[in-house]
Amino acid sequence: MIHYSINDLEKITGIKAHTIRIWEKRYNVVSPQRTDTNIRFYSDEDLKRLLNISTLNKHGFKISDIVKMGYDSVCQKVLDISNTSSNHETSINNLIVSMIEMDEDKFEKVLSSAIIKIGFEKTITHIIYTFLEKVGVLWQVGTINPAQEHFITNLIRQKLIIAIDGQESFPKPDAKTFLLFLPENELHELGLLFYSYMIKRAGHKVIYLGQSVPLKDILEVIKIREADYIITYFVAAMDSNSIATYLSKISEGFENKDIFIAGYQVSQINEKLPENVKPLQDVEEFKSYLNRI
Repeated sequence: MIHYSINDLEKITGIKAHTIRIWEKRYNVVSPQRTDTNIRFYSDEDLKRLLNISTLNKHGFKISDIVKMGYDSVCQKVLDISNTSSNHETSINNLIVSMIEMDEDKFEKVLSSAIIKIGFEKTITHIIYTFLEKVGVLWQVGTINPAQEHFITNLIRQKLIIAIDGQESFPKPDAKTFLLFLPENELHELGLLFYSYMIKRAGHKVIYLGQSVPLKDILEVIKIREADYIITYFVAAMDSNSIATYLSKISEGFENKDIFIAGYQVSQINEKLPENVKPLQDVEEFKSYLNRI
């Protein structure tokens, strides 16, 4: 059984721990249990209920009225809000619930609604990226299992691949070629796939190698297919010192190419990088670069 502390609930739902305690005592909205050592903990059901209550409360529903609603009524109202509201937090909360429940239908409804309202690109940057950050919090507190994480990331991966395939097959006349890959042992592919989508959408060519590619294989690829730019992504596989060493080796192999690096780990690098290595702080920075070439 998955255990959440009250601080975990605060991080995930955005509801202050003090407020959760008040709601618990006054309205019995959650039902904490205790470990053998008498430490209070909360369950998945408590988390889902608080996520739904948070959504309704932020859209004008009084907590005293919410607690009188049945479970199905609460879920339906939350979905209705997700379909009509421009509040991204509602969609993110619903995605968390769909991951916990492993409910593909709910995931499809939330994502489709967001895409209709704000478009595919903004859905990824404004909703999915923030959602994945919350998934990271869930990982840190040890409250989701690998099956749940694989379930939701594979659904997102499918959407990205479909979007990539939907781009024009004919690059523009002055198209550049981008070589995309993840370093060895790096498996977090969603960010790299989105960069692939952006490149193809801008009319350029992509050589996509995917997950966990050994450095020696990358150096061989460039002998077979010439690339103008290199893009790689760092999420979890290396520490900052190892990344700096790795980038120095790539820089030597591609000394006349710009090498773009992205991902969570990039902000953790303190060492001086080779001149041809370009850290990307966010997607908008890369999009701006694409518009200039």
